[in-house]
Amino acid sequence: MGVLMALFGCVALALSSVGVYGVLAEGVARRIPEIGVRLALGAEPRDVMKLVLGQAVKLAGIGLAIGVPIAFAVNRAMSRLIFGIVSINLLLLAGFTLLLLLVALAAAYIPARRAMRVDPLVALRHE
Repeated sequence: MGVLMALFGCVALALSSVGVYGVLAEGVARRIPEIGVRLALGAEPRDVMKLVLGQAVKLAGIGLAIGVPIAFAVNRAMSRLIFGIVSINLLLLAGFTLLLLLVALAAAYIPARRAMRVDPLVALRHE
């Protein structure tokens, strides 16, 4: 049973990382002209990297701010209703929260690198 739950957890983690990657890749593609203007006006590529990674942290933070209290509440409710379900381990919950943040940053790294390499002239002609 534990192996099956670990497998489901890994699949959920993979799906969430693909989702974060997709959202950020779409956001970077839409913001190419803006990023080109920023770079043309003198922004450093690392500033663009911070912009995209900051967006990823914001998205992951909003998701975790909604998901963690719901997970905690559902666990408390289920442990009262169903015999044998143990209450939540806060250290384990904090570890998975950190893991999800790291996965979000890793998924955002590819779009951030793509945004850093935007040529300002090509981006301004894009419109």
